[in-house]
Amino acid sequence: MKSFPKFASGFIIGIVSVALCADALRSSLWAKEPPPSIAVDNTPINRSTSGLTSFAPVVKKAAPSVVNIYSTHVVHSHPNPYMNDPFFRQFFGNPDENNQSSTHREEVLGSGVIITSDGYILTANHVVADADQIKIAVPGNKQEYNAKIIGTDPDTDVAILKISGDNLPAITLGDSDQIEVGDIVLAIGNPFDIGQPGQTPTVTMGIVSALGRNSVNGLDFNGYENFIQTDAAINPGNSGGALVDAEGRLIGINTAIESSSEGSEGIGFAVPINLARHVVDRLIHGGKVTRGYLGVMPEDITPGLAESFNLSSQNGALVGDVLPGTPAEKAGIKSGDVIVEFDGQPISGQNDLLLAVANYSPGQQVQVKFIRNGEEHTVKVILAAKPDEQAQNDQPVTQTDALNGVSVGDLDPDTRSGLQIPDDIQGVVVTDVDQDSHAADVGLQKGDVIVSIDHHPVTSADDAIKLCNNAKGKYILLKVWRKEGDIAGTRYISVDNSKDQ
Repeated sequence: MKSFPKFASGFIIGIVSVALCADALRSSLWAKEPPPSIAVDNTPINRSTSGLTSFAPVVKKAAPSVVNIYSTHVVHSHPNPYMNDPFFRQFFGNPDENNQSSTHREEVLGSGVIITSDGYILTANHVVADADQIKIAVPGNKQEYNAKIIGTDPDTDVAILKISGDNLPAITLGDSDQIEVGDIVLAIGNPFDIGQPGQTPTVTMGIVSALGRNSVNGLDFNGYENFIQTDAAINPGNSGGALVDAEGRLIGINTAIESSSEGSEGIGFAVPINLARHVVDRLIHGGKVTRGYLGVMPEDITPGLAESFNLSSQNGALVGDVLPGTPAEKAGIKSGDVIVEFDGQPISGQNDLLLAVANYSPGQQVQVKFIRNGEEHTVKVILAAKPDEQAQNDQPVTQTDALNGVSVGDLDPDTRSGLQIPDDIQGVVVTDVDQDSHAADVGLQKGDVIVSIDHHPVTSADDAIKLCNNAKGKYILLKVWRKEGDIAGTRYISVDNSKDQ
């Protein structure tokens, strides 16, 4: 059976794209109050398993900080206009009192975690997005609190709420960079709303199943995915709740499950607390998240790319393209460079680079280390804010056979106009790709523009045929211009050159 991911927010499950704003509160809050104090403990956990018989002490430490969240929004319904027509009424009867304009409230159930004693609560954005009213129930406290949204970040599915209170049970934050696969974790939250408001939340136990998950089916957070995977049971209502280590420290915010039944099947995902902390700081101090922007289109290094670029390993992010006018271009970074370190942080692939850049703010200066033609270089880059991007649409073009299973065509004015290909891009356009070909296996697509083959510029379809026929290596290295989402730029693709298809 096919597996579908589900957000674990409650009986209405899914991210709502409209995030609430509280501009007046954001602009004035810190003019009146000092920043909140968040407890953090970065010491590694004790991984000795001797004498362990109960997690009750851990639960007593962490569970009081995990709250129930009840967010509601108004849904408007309208009468069916066909019921006013006598022709339709002969089939469906006379309209009843329900065929009227009406409004009703829908409720999303979720969880959150108190991170300061004066009432800041960390939760998942999709639990509170589009909410008209948010109520909070704190364990052991019969009082129900009204919550305000301080800020939301749909890109990481993180939100910050605020309730009025003193001496609330704030959790201690851990260091998610120190957790390891196999570490014991507890998921604490409000699944299915089976407990009463104010009661102790539900606790489930498991291990860290994997780290750095960024290809979860159906979830798209614009490249900022870095999930902790766990087999601790997470169900609808757990979203926004705590994932804690064996010492009761918060290491993640539960956000989604992979399930074919909308229930736990042992595959849950949490946003690492270190990633959430960067977001929290910016939301609390400014009400929004503005991320740094480097201006490159990175890609992971496949074995074929490593061989084509004579790299000793597959570590690093290959720069497929450098967008004009960006910090990367100004610093001298070029297409074909391999970024191996960002401000002292090792980079193993494209997701590492995207996350590293996102953790910095526009205007910050960082050092970027990269390899070019086997030599190591280091440059200083002043990051910018990410600009708006414009979508582009593909159009069909004339075909010419070339390569094994690939058809290409020359870039005539009509083709260039139809595909909105910039004048400075020279090459041949891919008009068809056989899905059983080596080129399809590595992601070559219809509409791609092949700019170079084995580092040789391509100016015509005849050029492409000759260069591919003359290629003698195990792989053919293609430099390809592509529209990917809202971004257009070049990338490298290494195609198996064997003729066994």
